[in-house]
Amino acid sequence: MKILVNNFIKNESSSGIILIFVTIFALILRNSALSDYYYEFLHVTIHFSVNNLEISKPLYLWINDGLMTLFFLVVGLEIKRELIAGHLSSWEKISLPTFAAIGGMLCPALIYYFFNQGDSAALTGWAIPTATDIAFSLGILSLLGKRVPISLKIFLMALAIIDDIGAILIIAIFYTSNLSVDALYISLFIIGILFFMNRMGVSTISLYSIVGILLWITVLKSGVHATLAGIILAFAIPLKTKKDNKVNSPIRHLENNLHYWVSFFILPMFAFANAGVDLRDIDFTKMTEGVPLGIMLGLFFGKQFGVFIFTYFAVKLKLAKIPKCTNWIQIYGIAALTGIGFTMSLFIDSLAFMDDTSYFYTDRLAILIGSLFSAILGYLILRFAKSQKACNI
Repeated sequence: MKILVNNFIKNESSSGIILIFVTIFALILRNSALSDYYYEFLHVTIHFSVNNLEISKPLYLWINDGLMTLFFLVVGLEIKRELIAGHLSSWEKISLPTFAAIGGMLCPALIYYFFNQGDSAALTGWAIPTATDIAFSLGILSLLGKRVPISLKIFLMALAIIDDIGAILIIAIFYTSNLSVDALYISLFIIGILFFMNRMGVSTISLYSIVGILLWITVLKSGVHATLAGIILAFAIPLKTKKDNKVNSPIRHLENNLHYWVSFFILPMFAFANAGVDLRDIDFTKMTEGVPLGIMLGLFFGKQFGVFIFTYFAVKLKLAKIPKCTNWIQIYGIAALTGIGFTMSLFIDSLAFMDDTSYFYTDRLAILIGSLFSAILGYLILRFAKSQKACNI
């Protein structure tokens, strides 16, 4: 299990470092003489049709609705594996990161609401600062090497996974529109087929893939966000199957095959498509308006205070235990890192504000600023925090 955790953290850390460079590259392109080519490339329309079925979207939406479904598939696989046989498999393991994640979602949402109350259009973005980017945050931890104990990395990983569960529920409940009842019924029928396959012990990944593609199409047409098909598919795939006295794990097999693609292609592509903010057109005086201010302060102050306060009281009230080999300064450093919303915040932003220019890109710039300052603060705290050297996990 320790090897699996180390491999997971290593993959996520490397991906986080790549995301930093891709983000910088996208910003340079968007603010250079190549800006028009960058914009036109992302808005190339790609058509797909079979008889009466037609899907036509610009490239950036194929990335956000299509490729990101694979990201959520991997997230779903990780969540299911951790719930059944991992770091979320018992109350003792799940309690502290659960309390921390609740605080880390509640406080940023309240801060955002405070700055945008009375503006119904702006309030649709309340969930933007509630997210944590696991790849980016673990990427920062990787820069600190052995200064950060493995128990603290596991705490952040579990917290971010629970944060993802919260984000998934938020997307499912609050960011669906124009529901097509017929497509929804077909989706439910396909979901029934998937879970029947699970009960029958089907372990062939190709069969799940075919049914999963059909599910993605129907969910897309239903009005529910298409990426949720990835989560549903993940929970239908069995963790273990037994055939000819051999134990097989379809979840681990698929997760291993997809993780590199998600970490080193899909997430960088998403960052490339969504982080290219045109700074030339931004009126920086607008950064003090409700939406950008709510996002920046929600990510930077809301996440760190929410995570730390809920963690502190959960431990003091004996509802959970502090991770081994850690101290409260290190916990606060981790709390600061959870303010790195980045990919998840950008994703929710794309759902909340469908028009890229609704707030003249100040919303996306606010995500980048809030995430950047959270990364710097978290890194500095953990860099100079005294660690417990004589400690065995």
